[in-house]
Amino acid sequence: MNKKIFSRPVPALIMGAFIISFSSALVKISHVPPSVSAFYRVFFGSLFLMGACLIKKEFKHRSLKKNFLAVVCGLLFALDLWAWHLSIQYVGPGLATILANFQVFILSIVGFLVFKEKVGISFVLSLPLAFFGLFLIIGMDIDQLNRNYVIGIVFGMAAAVFYSLFLLLLRQLQSNTADFSLFYYLMVLSVACSFFLGGKIYMSGGSFAVPDMITLASLFCLGFFIQFAAWVMISNVLPKVKASYAGLILLLQPALSFVWDVLFFNRQTGIPGWMGVIIVLMAIYLGMTATDKPS
Repeated sequence: MNKKIFSRPVPALIMGAFIISFSSALVKISHVPPSVSAFYRVFFGSLFLMGACLIKKEFKHRSLKKNFLAVVCGLLFALDLWAWHLSIQYVGPGLATILANFQVFILSIVGFLVFKEKVGISFVLSLPLAFFGLFLIIGMDIDQLNRNYVIGIVFGMAAAVFYSLFLLLLRQLQSNTADFSLFYYLMVLSVACSFFLGGKIYMSGGSFAVPDMITLASLFCLGFFIQFAAWVMISNVLPKVKASYAGLILLLQPALSFVWDVLFFNRQTGIPGWMGVIIVLMAIYLGMTATDKPS
């Protein structure tokens, strides 16, 4: 990892969100259920992170408290993936993704109330604008809304809460410059997450089998590019970016995932979908260029 990348936190966070946006495409070409692909993503990622820790000599005495927080961070990430997948089952991927991305509002509120981050009127306006664009991109299946709507909404909102807590705790883990680690804590949380997801799959009677080389390659890429490269980038710049801004920037992921779906898998789309992409990008630009004067 080039240190110059981390010297510019906002571009690094944007690059991390850009890389993660390919995760849905990698999951799509694998021939295993999403929960199994999520397990292998963090499992393979933890192996790469272990190797990086060995090379950088990051295996050394660290506080029990921070190790415990990293394990909790892994649990929150596992709960986020679990709740999101359940929400998809009840209300479909479109609405579930919209609900999970309510993290942008949660992080903005926490940033304002807890971290005393000042936000301008432009930033406040950019939030509903970004969500409107996301709504246009993903859309909603009306038939799905007629069944188990309340349960799906609850799990979708739970995913947003778990993801927000995960990001906030990850931000806290990497904020202590005296105990800074480029790879170690991300490795601990990845190992913990793979343990929790693996336990869930085993208890539900799922299979860990990898059926073919295409699946193995996609799972390998999920582990290396998404859980290793992208999350190392994101975790190490989160403390340098406002919590509210971080939530907004990470909305790039679902917007760009839509673009890759169209380009790589010939997803049928129309004017509303492309308008949504443009609106999300405009909203993110509006929010990031807003002044810090209170509204």
